[in-house]
Amino acid sequence: MTDPRILIVEDDPGIGRGLCTALEGQGYAVTWRERGLDALTEAAHAPFELVLLDLGLPDLDGVEVCRRLRGSGDRATIVMLTARAEEADVVAGLDAGADDYLTKPFRLAELLARVRAHVRRDHGAVDDGNADGSITVGPLTIDIDARRVVVDGHETELRPKEFDLLALLASEAGRALTRERIMSEVWDEHWFGSTKTLDMHISGLRRKLGDPAPVTITTLRGVGYRLEAP
Repeated sequence: MTDPRILIVEDDPGIGRGLCTALEGQGYAVTWRERGLDALTEAAHAPFELVLLDLGLPDLDGVEVCRRLRGSGDRATIVMLTARAEEADVVAGLDAGADDYLTKPFRLAELLARVRAHVRRDHGAVDDGNADGSITVGPLTIDIDARRVVVDGHETELRPKEFDLLALLASEAGRALTRERIMSEVWDEHWFGSTKTLDMHISGLRRKLGDPAPVTITTLRGVGYRLEAP
């Protein structure tokens, strides 16, 4: 098996060089670009397993780079690197198609652990626990094989992690799922660091399911989440 390919899109030379050194030391094949347009050109030439994407780039905003990657059909895992603490910026990136994010300054150990988790899952080391077929909760139907979500006869487009998250919650509708179990099954059993990305994905799901929503995703403080038909 060839080394997993990672694309770094970061305009800060210090951070870019540091990430290259750290990731190459872990056995990854790394390409670093400082501008969004150059990164899009690289991604068009050959597929990457993972993209580390800074939101603050000198030419294109990182959100726009993410949007164009997804628009071209690129299925690489995208992890945003952002110095912006505002939730709206993170939501914009996730809505554009990003799978995860880290806020600068971040610990290198956490970034490397996140990269390992995403690459491991994408390479199939973690099995998809969902059974074949479909899941129905009230007016919500999830086709696992086709990865389609239908609400009252209308298809709702979700990002990969949103789909996996909704499928897990729906497969155990009415039951409380802990944050630890969700992170283990949807992200990776060896997840390291903050689980705030889970909360952001839950927020995205709630918005995309609409109002009134076909199902209710209830926050269980100190525990996790529960999905149920209203």
